[in-house]
Amino acid sequence: MRRGRAPRQSLPQKLRGSEHLKRQVQALYGVLSTLYGSEELGVRADQLQAAALMRSRRLADRVLALQRLVKSDPLPGREAGPAAPIAPREIPEILEEVRERLADLIARKNVTADVNRRVQERLEERQAAFMQEMRLEVLREAGGVETPQSERQLAELERLEHVRVARPVLEQVRPRTLRQVVGQERAVRALVSKLAVPFPQHVILYGPPGVGKTTVARLALEQAKRVRSTPFGPDAPFVEVDGSALRWDARDATSPLLGSVHDPIYQGSRRDLADSGIPEPKLGLVTRAHGGVLFIDEIGELEPVLQAKLLKVLEDRRVHFESSYYDPNDPALPAYIRRLFEKGAPADFVLIGATTREPEEISPMIRSRCAEIYFGSLSPDHIRTIVRAAARRLGVELSRQIPELISEYTVEGRKAVNLLADAYGMALHRRRGRRGQVRLLRQDLQEVILVSRLAPSVPPRAQERTEIGRAFALGVSHYVGSLIEIEAAAFPAARKGQGAIRFNETAGTMAKDSVFNAASVLRQIAAIDVSNYDLHVNVIGGGLIDGPSAGLAVVVAMMSAIQRRPLRQDVAMTGEVSIQGKVRQIGGVPEKLYGARQAGMRKVIIPAENASDVGEVPRGLEVIRASTVDDVLGHLFTR
Repeated sequence: MRRGRAPRQSLPQKLRGSEHLKRQVQALYGVLSTLYGSEELGVRADQLQAAALMRSRRLADRVLALQRLVKSDPLPGREAGPAAPIAPREIPEILEEVRERLADLIARKNVTADVNRRVQERLEERQAAFMQEMRLEVLREAGGVETPQSERQLAELERLEHVRVARPVLEQVRPRTLRQVVGQERAVRALVSKLAVPFPQHVILYGPPGVGKTTVARLALEQAKRVRSTPFGPDAPFVEVDGSALRWDARDATSPLLGSVHDPIYQGSRRDLADSGIPEPKLGLVTRAHGGVLFIDEIGELEPVLQAKLLKVLEDRRVHFESSYYDPNDPALPAYIRRLFEKGAPADFVLIGATTREPEEISPMIRSRCAEIYFGSLSPDHIRTIVRAAARRLGVELSRQIPELISEYTVEGRKAVNLLADAYGMALHRRRGRRGQVRLLRQDLQEVILVSRLAPSVPPRAQERTEIGRAFALGVSHYVGSLIEIEAAAFPAARKGQGAIRFNETAGTMAKDSVFNAASVLRQIAAIDVSNYDLHVNVIGGGLIDGPSAGLAVVVAMMSAIQRRPLRQDVAMTGEVSIQGKVRQIGGVPEKLYGARQAGMRKVIIPAENASDVGEVPRGLEVIRASTVDDVLGHLFTR
């Protein structure tokens, strides 16, 4: 059987195929020129006797030149011999070989360039290290970097390191365990239950100053470390900072809390980084607290912008850095700086904030992410216990009157310890260096009180006798309860129905409203028309009454003054009075009860709606719950 022949191509088809091959050849010459460069390609062509073939108009000659250029390696001093001509049908196959060879050459060149770059980097690093060693060697041979002045300064620092003074008294007498904390048992249990668990919570501690918030937070973390189920390790840090000392920098140039970036131009990063124009991130307190507790005292003093940035860190558990000087493609960029800019710094911690402010003054954003724990005021009994325990830790003996006297002049544990320390200093001065047991006498403490010009913190005001027009309200300031003396005087009006009411404006608008509300209540419950009297209501001391809780005391003081009925002086009261005579709910009941007890009161009248807020009643105090003004009259008037 005869083999069939391939159909012959028409002339236009041949032309199109030839044109396509020419374009391929032209493109391959372009790749060669890029690979070797124009000058090197010309030299190579001369050595391989391919220059004339490259300039030929025949396609086969140009393909032959390509083949020589990519397949042959010219030797120095030798030229390539003539090669057999190429048939047109061989051109596609040869071009495929040329493409494969070019791919190998390009890959080899890239690998070689990468290796050469790395070799150059290693050489530069070794050269820099060698130069640094040479500089140090020259400095050592020249006597080192130290000068006589710097050596004197170093010697002075060494001398100062060996100087020691007595440890601060607060550090000496600070509780070592949670059992030694006085007067805060409920708050201690609450805080430990928030930390010593598998999923600890952020916490805000409210309370007056000097009651042990910082100490309890530190000891609670130590206890949590001993519980296996907690995430705190044995080295979990406790980082403490005062919120009033932290300020937000609009340029983010400095931020001790969150961290900042030292740019090479303005702040000046490390010298070797600054020379290369590399910004250097500086880690903040939130990263130092990673894995532990960040304690911010007076957290309410943080500026709003800083609070918002802190919340972002709490959500992300990382701190992110930015700088216009950061170039991720800089080959001189250290790995740790690249990591900080690309991934940020870890900041996974538990936030404990402490404040003496009211909850309403704290950012709602922070409060919504934190549990809230309230520390109570310290009673005189607590202060006396703290003083005796501090004396044992100091190794001094106390006369019987010392704890009682200190409890009259402060309601803060910290201040009580400071008074004890001052009296201790007076006792040492009195002894004039004599050895033996140090005993603190009343005269030592009296000397401290006179020198410091101290006044009793809560003068005893409860009395057995009665008075007309004088009542005691209860108030709270910075979580410390205190008495508010309200007095009233009533005189028949010169003209019936044209009486006037005077009130000291410094007590505030809320207290003024309580006076006018009391006028309506008196008319309703006792048929007293105050327009027939000239009334003067006064808050002794002229202090601002923040809130309507003195309303009940205002009503009974005005009633006593008009009816000339004596009031008991050992009963204090708190509660807002509506114009219908109802005693309404108020806040701060535990603090007010402590304030009444410190003032020697025997009874305290509170709104019935606050019955669940009473908690533990201070010893020797009776609590009366009232719904209306009529409910309290029998506990106040003697006739």
